[in-house]
Amino acid sequence: MSQRDLAGLAAAHLRRPGLVVLTGAPGTGRSTLLRRIAGTAPGPVFTGGGLAMLAATPALALSRAVKARLPAHDVPLLAEAVRSRVRGGLLVLDDLQYADPATLAALPYLAAHVRVVAALRTPHRLPAATITDLRAAATAWLDVQALTADEAVDLVRRTAPQLDDHAVTTVAARAGGNPLAVVTLARQAGSGRGTPGSDIDQVAYAIATALADLPRPARTALAALGLLGRPAPAALLGPGAADLAQAGLIADEGDGVVPVSAYFAETAAGLLDADARVELHRALATLTPDAEAARHLAAAGDAQGAYRKALTAADRTTGADRGDLLLFACDLPGVSPDPRVRIAAADALLSAGRPHAAARVLSTTGPLGVEADVLRGEALLQAGEPGAARDAVRPVPDAAAPAVLAARDRILLLAGLAADPGAALDTAEKIAARYPTPPPGVAAALAAVRAAHRVPGWDRALAAAGADGADPLTGRWSAWLLVEYLIADARLTEAATFARHAGAAAGNAVAYSWQTRFLAVADWADVLHGTRPPAAQDGTRPSGAPAAGPQENAVGGPIPPSEAGDVAVEDVADAVVRRAGDLADRSLPADARGYAVAATALVEADTGLLAAARGRLAGPDVHPATAWVAREAAWLDGQPDRATQPPAAGPAGLLGGLREITLLWAAFDAGSPTTAAAPVTGLPAAAQNTLTAWASGTGFPAAAAGWSGVVLREQIRCLLAAGLLEPDPQQAVGALLEAEKLADDAGLVVLAGRARRGLRRHHVQRDSRSPRSGSRLTRREIDVLRLVAAGEPTRRIAGQLGISTETVDTHIRAGMRKLGARTRTEAAALALTQLEPEPAARHRAQPDREDGR
Repeated sequence: MSQRDLAGLAAAHLRRPGLVVLTGAPGTGRSTLLRRIAGTAPGPVFTGGGLAMLAATPALALSRAVKARLPAHDVPLLAEAVRSRVRGGLLVLDDLQYADPATLAALPYLAAHVRVVAALRTPHRLPAATITDLRAAATAWLDVQALTADEAVDLVRRTAPQLDDHAVTTVAARAGGNPLAVVTLARQAGSGRGTPGSDIDQVAYAIATALADLPRPARTALAALGLLGRPAPAALLGPGAADLAQAGLIADEGDGVVPVSAYFAETAAGLLDADARVELHRALATLTPDAEAARHLAAAGDAQGAYRKALTAADRTTGADRGDLLLFACDLPGVSPDPRVRIAAADALLSAGRPHAAARVLSTTGPLGVEADVLRGEALLQAGEPGAARDAVRPVPDAAAPAVLAARDRILLLAGLAADPGAALDTAEKIAARYPTPPPGVAAALAAVRAAHRVPGWDRALAAAGADGADPLTGRWSAWLLVEYLIADARLTEAATFARHAGAAAGNAVAYSWQTRFLAVADWADVLHGTRPPAAQDGTRPSGAPAAGPQENAVGGPIPPSEAGDVAVEDVADAVVRRAGDLADRSLPADARGYAVAATALVEADTGLLAAARGRLAGPDVHPATAWVAREAAWLDGQPDRATQPPAAGPAGLLGGLREITLLWAAFDAGSPTTAAAPVTGLPAAAQNTLTAWASGTGFPAAAAGWSGVVLREQIRCLLAAGLLEPDPQQAVGALLEAEKLADDAGLVVLAGRARRGLRRHHVQRDSRSPRSGSRLTRREIDVLRLVAAGEPTRRIAGQLGISTETVDTHIRAGMRKLGARTRTEAAALALTQLEPEPAARHRAQPDREDGR
């Protein structure tokens, strides 16, 4: 495929967000192809890429593209920071083989929201796991092929038009289709020096020949660019820079000159003999900043000089950069780093979220001291190796300094909780006896162990550990544990309140990953609960959790909070869809995306938008919440066979109970036995009572009462079960009528439809077509339903009316609720035939509210 065709194919893939990767051998024209694609792309173009000497600098490849310093410590935040700058433009990344780990980790996130095209030279040294992740995220993975014979001949003629046909054919054949070799060999033949034999590497020969034509200062300058691996001021390159510019081998990019072909410059450096290479590295070390000079000295074999330079540079920086420099210093061959340097490196790496590297830098044959032991234990704990963490801190004696002893005890508690939860409680009581007033880290670990066993007061202890003023990492971790345990116990309003407060605190600290996790799980709790009581109501939040305030996203602006006060289920649902739509447009960590998708899909499925829910849930069950919602949506959609597919093992608590209840409903609809396969432990009382009712076939009204104020939709499902299984017709009809009323009031159209079908079995006819009292359509709802009736899809309706697809779905759901319709098509038909018999009816509709409902 020609470069023109390849550029057209890449451009077709880049009409929407996605990642296109161009791969090819040196000299095949990857960079030229990138420039061609960028030149025809609509909108702004952001060009960056990796640099050989600075491959370890976090987020450098992306920072070069957006011309800004980026938060490399948090990959989702990094991706969101880039997305918010690129938006509808094109992100172009060259030399992906030199890209830093943070850039490579961010690309799968960016591919979901931004148009990205990148070039990757082959062969390369990127880890196989990284390539697997990139291939999975890529829209297209295109190989830049060698030139065809005709294309090579055409390029030779354009490069050296004075050559005769025989010479043209010979050059094209010898170059092997490599554009760089074609151009260089054509120039050589055009100058009268003939072409080389066919038994040598044509690309290497072409480059060596071209370099031989340059003056020595120019060759040295080009080799220096190859060793630098980044743009450099022309003055740094010396007098040879002018010759390179005249030969067209370098270009000025504003922040310095770069070689037109990076491979050309690297080959120039590779052609240096060993002594010349060492001498050039030493010279560059005197001209570059300390961090870069350290790497040049290491390349020159001066490990001690590199060590001193790296420490000097580390003292002048912070965060991930400091960690990288100290790790580099500790890894230098032939150097025995001071234990304090290893400890400082591990501390910086842990703060940057790199526990594996922190553990490695502290792994030595000799002892480093008790401070290093607890730091290594913390690194192993964060790396998911609790057994190794416990072993690492065992040598720390009880006579150690109080801070070290507290760190040891915290690690022992958390490692024990992960490895042996039963024994962890005994360990916690022994450690608690040692501290009349536990330090914050120990208090948080004690609270975590007691929370796992639901020791009375566990929620207040975790809330205190996660309150404002705590160590940020410990506080967020404690707050997350509290929210998850509250949800597991079906204390959903408390969970939502505390999660929003924790999200606000994380947003103020620009902790984007934590902020989005808390906001998404708060929406999940609201959707499950169904209604939201006032935040100030007594008993609705654990001690120490202030009322939630306005949220502000760490990167992209405000995220609207839940409405205060008594909020109807339908309003909660609409607010969740709006917020989830905002979150879905961003780059999210896995937990945040899982909860956001689960909350939105459950709203869509419950309100009759089953196709939208299925589309949102397409893909593997990578999160326990989405795994349950996928099966629940299948049951709502009348597909019990799909709903009974066993999910991967998930957590106990509320979600575990909901999984079992959905399996029982699916079995009931399929005509299978409805007895739980095995007893389920650790469930909230309401879930346990529901499973007991299914096992006995009685007690559903009492089970429904247990769900009141806990999970509205489960209260309705228990009433449905009572109506379907109760032998007394009068009691069955009463339960179904109550289920219908609750579902109608909540806008849960699918459950309301099941209630009406149950009532018809008892010969109770319901007019599901009559609009709900006092609920006339707004003008915007009529506009949307008119377009639905015309057969327009959601995306086209959004484009015609100038609103988002999420807002279109909100108007459709509102219309379905108000008209008592089960499907969007039925709602559209009712809107046209019943509520708009004449054009004047449009002018009698309610005015739109600001929120679009």
